[in-house]
This record gives sequence, C-alpha cells and structure tokens, in this order.
Amino acid sequence: MAVVDRINAGARRIPSGVLYIAGAVVAGWYFYLALTGGMGVDPVKALEHRYGELALQLLIAGLAITPLRRFAGINLIKFRRALGLVAFFFLLAHLLVWAILDVQTLGRVWADIVKRPYITIGMVGFALLVPLAVTSNDWSIRKLRAGWRRLHRLVYPAVILGGVHYVMVVKGWQIEPMIYLAVILALLAVRIRRIRARMVAQTG
Repeated sequence: MAVVDRINAGARRIPSGVLYIAGAVVAGWYFYLALTGGMGVDPVKALEHRYGELALQLLIAGLAITPLRRFAGINLIKFRRALGLVAFFFLLAHLLVWAILDVQTLGRVWADIVKRPYITIGMVGFALLVPLAVTSNDWSIRKLRAGWRRLHRLVYPAVILGGVHYVMVVKGWQIEPMIYLAVILALLAVRIRRIRARMVAQTG
C-alpha cells in the first residue's frame, strides 16, 4: 500500500472528535504550566502568545487540507470543521488571557483595541471568525445551503489578518512570523486560483 493510501486509511479510522479532546488537553496543559512557573518569568504573556500561535497554526492547517487532497491525494477533509473550531477555541483563549489576565480592566481593553493597530487588526480577524464558529454545525449548513460556503470564505481575510497581527506583535522583524504569513498567502493563492477557475468554467 502506498504511503498516501496508508495515511488516508489511518485518517478514516480516527474520529474527528479526537481533535476536540486534544485541543482541550493542550490548552489545559499550557494553562497548568503557566500557573506552576513552567512558562518563564512572564507566564501570562507566554500563555497569551502560545494560545494565539496555536490558533494560527490550526487555521493554516485547515487551509492546507484542500491543497493536500488536490495535489498529494491526502484526504483529511473530515477534520476541517474540527480544526476550525479548535482554532477558534484557542483564539478565544488567547483573547481572554490578554483581556482578563494581562490588561485586566475593560477600559484599557477598549483603549488598546482603538489605539494599537496590531490589536485592532487581531480583533477584526476574531470578529470575522465568530459567525463561522457559530454556523459550523449541520443545522446551519442545511439552512444556509450555498450561502454557508460563501459565508465561510470569511476565513480567508481572517487568517490574513491573523498573520499580519502576528508579524506586528513581535518586536522587530523576526523570520518565524514572516514564514507564517508567507505560507498563508501561498495557500490562499492556490485556493483563490481554483475558485476563479471554477467560476470561469461555470460561466463558460
């Protein structure tokens, strides 16, 4: 059996619910490390950063599923919804750690959103993902029909904003955030090219 066939066979045996359990365990583990001094001298900032980074990694993984199936034959489509929801969970945790444990007052939270561009960008990205998380269920898919797919394209600008937020939040020009943003743009270029090709085929 080819490697791709083995991967697909293994993926079929793994329920997507495993990702929810794994996400909860990882989130709890990092929170425990922050409480017990395992995340350095500034555990709140470290925890905030780690949750945000995990959210971005999972969003990128979700974007990679379609190109993986198209170009490599690896079918992980059953995990896409779970990846998106777990990513949103980590993003919400990132936001809550920042607002409750770091900033601590509602007035300062609002002031930072208004005055700091990287926070404004991050909040806009989060706001775009809220309707996607709310409608990531079978009932919404049935009710919205074709509109559901169009709505969920909001993930494209949301993940770009997430990548830009990451680039802006670090001090100086660091290579890792730039790599994240480059990967995001490359994956979206593939997706957008495919959507345009499909639209041309339908109109032609």
